[in-house]
Amino acid sequence: MSMLSNQDLIRRVPLFAALTPAQAQSLAGAVTKGRFKKGATLIAAGEISNALYIILSGRAHVVMADDNGREVILAILHTGDYVGEMSLLDHEAHSATVYAEVAMDVLMLGRDDFVRCLHENAELSLAVMRGLIKRLRNADHKIESLALTSVHTRVAELLKQLAVPNDNGDLVIRDKISRQDIAKMVGASREMVSRVMKDYEDRGVFDPSTGVLRIHERRSQPR
Repeated sequence: MSMLSNQDLIRRVPLFAALTPAQAQSLAGAVTKGRFKKGATLIAAGEISNALYIILSGRAHVVMADDNGREVILAILHTGDYVGEMSLLDHEAHSATVYAEVAMDVLMLGRDDFVRCLHENAELSLAVMRGLIKRLRNADHKIESLALTSVHTRVAELLKQLAVPNDNGDLVIRDKISRQDIAKMVGASREMVSRVMKDYEDRGVFDPSTGVLRIHERRSQPR
């Protein structure tokens, strides 16, 4: 990352794809690079942040926790994703915490420069709006899933969302994910998730290999 200019990095971020060369150059002078160690907090629930964080490398978890320390993982963010825009737009405190699951490199854009970019580029404003709508739809789907579907179904849907096709036509989860994290994402106990995963493995739906799960949808469909 250190050998690339800010403008080069901006051009690699899908959110900024609609910027003109002049706008990208102007933005390059406004962003700063940052690095977060594994476990470090980017955004804290209950606080108001003054920056947009764009992930250049690494992964982050978006979580909510109760007073007893129990967590629900709302989303996993990857390279190209961004977070922090809601507080920048409405000046309200964040409802969730975002922390680095692994070491992360980010670009940080302050509130004033973010708002200026929105005013100067309608396509960027639309991209942010589409991102907010996508998160709202995902939240609606999660609420529906928690209320109306079984743990078996929620686990199967989550694994499909995390998987990508490989050269053999199988769906492969490339990022290792623990059963504890799966439990936090589907709203179930770790013990229940372990039983579900064992059932899927016994039925040949999943083939664990060094912590990576392979989904053989063509051979067996999760019930």
